[in-house]
Amino acid sequence: MTCGAQFAPSTTPPSRCDVCEDERQYVGWSGQQWGTLDELQRDHINEIREDLGLTGIGTKPSFAIGQRALLVRSPAGNLLWDCITLLDDATAASIRELGGVRAIAISHPHYYSSMVEWSRCFNAPIYLHAADRQWVMRPDDAIQFWSEDIKALWDGMTLIRAGGHFEGGTVLHLPAGAEGKGALLAGDIITPAQDRRWVSFMYSYPNYIPLPASEIDRIVAAVEPFDFDRIYGAWWDRNVASDAKAAVRRSAERYKRALGG
Repeated sequence: MTCGAQFAPSTTPPSRCDVCEDERQYVGWSGQQWGTLDELQRDHINEIREDLGLTGIGTKPSFAIGQRALLVRSPAGNLLWDCITLLDDATAASIRELGGVRAIAISHPHYYSSMVEWSRCFNAPIYLHAADRQWVMRPDDAIQFWSEDIKALWDGMTLIRAGGHFEGGTVLHLPAGAEGKGALLAGDIITPAQDRRWVSFMYSYPNYIPLPASEIDRIVAAVEPFDFDRIYGAWWDRNVASDAKAAVRRSAERYKRALGG
């Protein structure tokens, strides 16, 4: 219930959750709580709405980490970016009306959620970076691990291994995004700050553990070859609407100054 990761079917709850027990996440103060997708469907719904030009999918009331997914609609097929735990008939029907899902790509393990349910619903492969293989709590043949620094998709879309938050931390580049100026879908690998002119980077957000300067340089270098004017974060309306590439550069320098101060 804390991270929203789905495990393989079993007659009793798993003994532990590796995702929650990792120092980048946490176990709730009342201990680890378990639930089922059926239970979640009874008292939660999904909201599907526009978020700065893309189609967002998020759960109400907020569940687990509370991220929203993004459906990237593209001529050669739609890509589901990141994932959420709740999937129900109403959500599936609405997404099919929008053209369905050709494939799923996820930034890092905190958003793996019920990716296998989504994959089976839309008969879509799941693209995950191989460096994060150990964090898959529900293995499935639909998961396709890639190990390069970039993976080309279709219609010019590219997955970029940026690292940082997780070793296989991934962002998605959309050359057609932001009215043709380019956009990054970054999960929280690069996360928009409350002052949306800036972004930040963390090893653990809930436990306030920073990244070293070398990892900041690695993230900036990974995205530097790509043109982008906009960054989409992991939660509703948490986006850098313009001048995003410059925001990454100046935010990285500010972050490193703070580390060295």
